[in-house]
Amino acid sequence: METQKKILCVGLVCLDIINVVEKYPEEDSDSRCLSQRWQRGGNASNTCTVLSLLGASCAFMGSLSAGPVADFIRADFLQHAVDVSAVVWQLEGQTPCASCVVCLSSGSRTVILSDMNLPDVSAEDFSKIDLHQFKWIHWEGRNADEQVKMIQKVLMYNSTLPQQDRISMSVEIEKIREPLFQLFPHGDVVFVSKDVARHFGFQSGEAAVKGLYSRVKPGATLICAWAEKGADALGPDGVVVHSDAFSPETLVDTLGAGDTFNAAVIYTLYNGGTLQDALIFGCKVAGRKCGFHGYSGITERFKDE
Repeated sequence: METQKKILCVGLVCLDIINVVEKYPEEDSDSRCLSQRWQRGGNASNTCTVLSLLGASCAFMGSLSAGPVADFIRADFLQHAVDVSAVVWQLEGQTPCASCVVCLSSGSRTVILSDMNLPDVSAEDFSKIDLHQFKWIHWEGRNADEQVKMIQKVLMYNSTLPQQDRISMSVEIEKIREPLFQLFPHGDVVFVSKDVARHFGFQSGEAAVKGLYSRVKPGATLICAWAEKGADALGPDGVVVHSDAFSPETLVDTLGAGDTFNAAVIYTLYNGGTLQDALIFGCKVAGRKCGFHGYSGITERFKDE
């Protein structure tokens, strides 16, 4: 059955070492955190976590380097029922680690990532997976030159199938890096971040989807989330769709909120929902996530919506 086919997320997984503080520390100061925890992080990895919590069958493709950090990450993937058979075990480099500071007084999150020289998955790696098991593939924009080649492989695969059996594709353009902008015309659904939108001179989600829509391919949908301002999208019908934000009673942890939004949108569209439904659900689930540390223990809160 088509509903049993998986959603594959391609991108980063890393170890997040999360320090929760009452207020952001001053430079060259010595202070204690309220709590510290290890958490599996990375955009594509987080998106898999939320997709699984929502009840989707999903898989992750990214790089790991053998060792205790990778053991922790793999165990956490399996605990969240995420298929890791497509993970590429690299012989050089180390599994990436991020130091994260979550500030309770403001709800901000500050991330310092060390990539540890771990190679990203390549188009050659991607060519070894069985595409038949997937109905949707999402790429977190990273090594865009290789990712475009991966997308082209899916296009070739799709060309042999009837429309209803083809794989839908989405891309996320989050970082302000020129090579990533080549991904704009390569997704059926394109997520563009507030930072990238501002880079191009836009000051709202609506302005961004209108102004950047010429960069996506015909028939695609462009989505831009704007934190507390909600999210906007523009599809092939030329109508801008908007959802307000759904803020939690208390802002606790915004780390992964964007990845949560992406997952909830993909989940809704994958299941045949409208673009309006997808935006509202995305904003609701992302808002709920911001009221909790991490993701564990809030499965029912996700499903309630």
